[in-house]
Amino acid sequence: MTKQILAALGLAMVLIAGSVRAVETESLIASGEKVRKLAGDLKFTEGPVWIPATKTLVFSDIPNSKLMQWREGEGLSVFRPSEQSNGNILDLQGRLISCQHAARNLVRTEADGSITVLADEFDGKRLNSPNDVAVRSDGTLWFTDPPWGLTGPGELPGHWVFKLDPATGKIEPVVKDLAMPNGINFSPDESRIYIADTGGHPKHPDPAFHKLPGTITCYEVSKDGTLGKRLFQIEQGSDGMTVDVKGNLYTTHGGVIIYNADGKLLEKIEVPEGPANVTFGGDDYTTLFITAKTSLYSVKMKIPGAKPVGANW
Repeated sequence: MTKQILAALGLAMVLIAGSVRAVETESLIASGEKVRKLAGDLKFTEGPVWIPATKTLVFSDIPNSKLMQWREGEGLSVFRPSEQSNGNILDLQGRLISCQHAARNLVRTEADGSITVLADEFDGKRLNSPNDVAVRSDGTLWFTDPPWGLTGPGELPGHWVFKLDPATGKIEPVVKDLAMPNGINFSPDESRIYIADTGGHPKHPDPAFHKLPGTITCYEVSKDGTLGKRLFQIEQGSDGMTVDVKGNLYTTHGGVIIYNADGKLLEKIEVPEGPANVTFGGDDYTTLFITAKTSLYSVKMKIPGAKPVGANW
């Protein structure tokens, strides 16, 4: 198909995972806006989260074992030390929740700055290295637990997705059949959850998982918080992810790749470095913040990001 025909149809070509696919040319990026670099000279950035109360973007610099912070007009500084934190979110009360690789746990930063360990084991065995996390309106935290942060063999028999009730401490696996679960996000109405799998890896204790492809799976979620059937699967892996208020899914794989709520490819945003995670923030929640290898980037979007249902911030 020629470029002239594609132009006439209002389509553009995007190269993803070795295949060429057509996408609509109308961009979700705000008119006249471009990706801009906010900070650099870091080791490996991850886990961006917007703190509305202080208008601050907090994110992880994993190898440096630090949580960093960025503010408009002030630039970059250290937020606090961490134990190789990766994914970060706010819970419904606005407290910082962090997945820590080196500590192999999920922690909460309290209002006074103290740290509460929410989970570090299941069934008497230590977690692998919690990677990313999402919060539901009932306060439960759903997190992925691949072994990226392990220096030796893990204690659990697999790489699972867990659901944790911080009020009771109850933790249970909800997905066991992924190779390397990574990014995780609920849809804006919580009727669905998207879970990324970066694909097979020799660290998995079961050889059957070593060659599984990267995917993003959409599962049904019942009103009582029970995980339901698979609704569809995107044949593309991702690291961290986020959603906007219309349910569009922003994924990270060689760029920021956007799908609609039903998995249709919409757009790819090119970023100077390979993105690892994304989140929305800013006063109107239309700024998409992107952590990408050694740097932090942002771009203004047309559609604002979705806050968790029941968030009090």
